[in-house]
Amino acid sequence: MSSMEKYVSNVVKSVPPSGIRKFFDLASQMQGVISLGVGEPDFVTPWHIREACFHALEKGYTMYTSNHGLIELREEIALYQKRKIGVCYSPEDEILITIGVSEAVDLVMRALIEPGDEVLVPEPSFVCYAPGAMLAYGKAVPVQTFNHDQYRLKPEELEKCITPRSKILILAYPSNPTGAIMHEEDLTALLDIIIKNDLIVITDEIYSELTYNGSHVSIASLPGMRDRTVLLNGFSKAFAMTGWRVGYACGHSDIIDAMKKIHQYSIMCASIMGQKAALEALRNGEHEMKKMVDSYNYRRRIMLAGFDDIGMSCFEPKGAFYCFPSIRCTGMSSEEFCEKLLEEEKVAVVPGNAFGSCGEGFVRCCYAASVSNIEEAVSRMGSFLNRHRKA
Repeated sequence: MSSMEKYVSNVVKSVPPSGIRKFFDLASQMQGVISLGVGEPDFVTPWHIREACFHALEKGYTMYTSNHGLIELREEIALYQKRKIGVCYSPEDEILITIGVSEAVDLVMRALIEPGDEVLVPEPSFVCYAPGAMLAYGKAVPVQTFNHDQYRLKPEELEKCITPRSKILILAYPSNPTGAIMHEEDLTALLDIIIKNDLIVITDEIYSELTYNGSHVSIASLPGMRDRTVLLNGFSKAFAMTGWRVGYACGHSDIIDAMKKIHQYSIMCASIMGQKAALEALRNGEHEMKKMVDSYNYRRRIMLAGFDDIGMSCFEPKGAFYCFPSIRCTGMSSEEFCEKLLEEEKVAVVPGNAFGSCGEGFVRCCYAASVSNIEEAVSRMGSFLNRHRKA
């Protein structure tokens, strides 16, 4: 069969495949593997949320919704954001329901980027931001964060990466993969740089409910930032609704309208059954959500204690459900470590360089797994380190 590669866009060719999925796919082909790889809650969506979907189907809710999404869901999101971060958004024209936060990232990139515009991406970061910028014909510019700074974005690191083409700053805290958070004073330190350079901020707050030391602070709530911030959030992590694929964007009506224009041609609308389930999650899901967060916090402590016992250095994550331990004691690259660990001990973790070059020397371990699997995985990692730790 002849190759058809010459027809594929050069932009698409330049985008690397996801480093997360590579190890997930390898692990799925092996027996007896404990996976700490994919960031997905191990809880089933709470029953009352699933039941809301069943009732929606029984009542015949199988049609399209408005491109913006169900108005009652947008109204509930507006109430939720006002309660959680103190920012008021109009349900009519400042909130858009999307197919998860992933679609929202794609929409806002395409809505804002002109060819050659630069998107500042603090790294280590989730894998979709840089490719999203590239696919919108922009340029992703990595901004390094460091273990010794608890992976918080520092103003001096941001400022030295800014050029006349800089247009967007990505903020994604609590962070995937590090579990880092940004306190109010950390965010305030960035404001002068953001405003002076006329940057738009995209803040991905999908893990905002998963914080373990104090409450989450959104940059959209700080002075002068409401209209220059596009806030993205969804239901996947806090409500264990990954497969429902419901997210949303909040922001100035001009930007939301531009995003909606792309959305209506490419997607039309999110599933009405999923939107009905999301509505139930916001109205009545906080109790179950808090129980899940408490469980993640318990597992976080178990994983951290386990790493300490086996002599594996790890920054203490303050949010999300990931640890980002150092593997430099082995002298291996992140990819080599993950491949050997999977082969020898049947434990799947993700190489740190999948999240940017400054993630080299680390691996991501997800603690949204059972306690028994966490304990067994850490024990196997301890055996692996005993064999491979450099003297």
